[in-house]
Amino acid sequence: MKIGIVILNWNGIELLKTYLPSVVEHSRDHVIYLADNASTDDSIKWTQDTYPEVQVIAMDKNRGYAGGYNVALENVQEEVVCLLNNDVAVTANWCEVIKNRFETYPKLAACQPKIRDDKKKDHFEYAGAAGGFLDRYAYPYCRGRIFNVIEKDVGQYDDAVDVHWGSGACLFLRKSSYDRVGAMDEDYFAHQEEIDLCWRLRHAGFIISYEPQSVVYHLGGGTLSHLNSRKTFYNFRNSLYNIVKNDHSSFWIWMLFIRMLLDGIAGVKFLCERKFSHFFAVLKAHVYFYSELRLLLDKRKAVKSFTEVGMIKKSDLSIVYQHFIKGKGTYKK
Repeated sequence: MKIGIVILNWNGIELLKTYLPSVVEHSRDHVIYLADNASTDDSIKWTQDTYPEVQVIAMDKNRGYAGGYNVALENVQEEVVCLLNNDVAVTANWCEVIKNRFETYPKLAACQPKIRDDKKKDHFEYAGAAGGFLDRYAYPYCRGRIFNVIEKDVGQYDDAVDVHWGSGACLFLRKSSYDRVGAMDEDYFAHQEEIDLCWRLRHAGFIISYEPQSVVYHLGGGTLSHLNSRKTFYNFRNSLYNIVKNDHSSFWIWMLFIRMLLDGIAGVKFLCERKFSHFFAVLKAHVYFYSELRLLLDKRKAVKSFTEVGMIKKSDLSIVYQHFIKGKGTYKK
């Protein structure tokens, strides 16, 4: 089994120069793709000149994380794919142990490796650490990281366990499972779309897992730093999207109400800390959420329908993902 390793890139030539060499070195039995989100730098030219074995999928515009991968995976033939950030360094045999997991467990739809911090290599990294979970209010957290507290890796999470979600920084997917649940929701654009995808995969009866014997190192913040208010906006808005679409419990409305109150408290905290751009990002996130609520309720209905019948109806696709792959991009070697 060959794995299709898909590296999403937007104006990241310096990151590619730093991190692509390790991917090429440790993935020679697999196929590497550069999915370029309409970069205006020399990312494509440098990659083609330096690593001609890397196949390039060039987008006609910046489609974000979800849209970029949706288009890219239309051009990838391998049954197991790895969605890999352009700021991740990999290690020997990082693909092999996960490949064995997919070959052994047919219900496995997604798997995340152990993600350490490339700046502090004996510590876990914020985005994913040792596998992701959701608390009762749909706040994401990880083994090895809760809020901003990051643990040192001393082997405490060297057990392979099932998780709620895997990090989009490095996420292996079974492509047939990915296609079956409707791919990624492009309305998210960036942040938490992998949580939505994994939640829908679990609704469909698939397993999400963590594999500690595969180790990668993530720089983090290569696209948007945690100090960037745009990241605050996407995280707050998309987390509310996740609750409406995927929390199918009978008290989901109460959970949503409490979560929005907690968001308000976070906004006041930003205001007290004079982080005005982040305060307004929270307000903007809620405004956008309200404006999309009718569509989100339609998506919720479609996801619940999928859970009941095991397949999203073709007629529902336009409702579930209004912006689902409007263009196919272009493909070139």
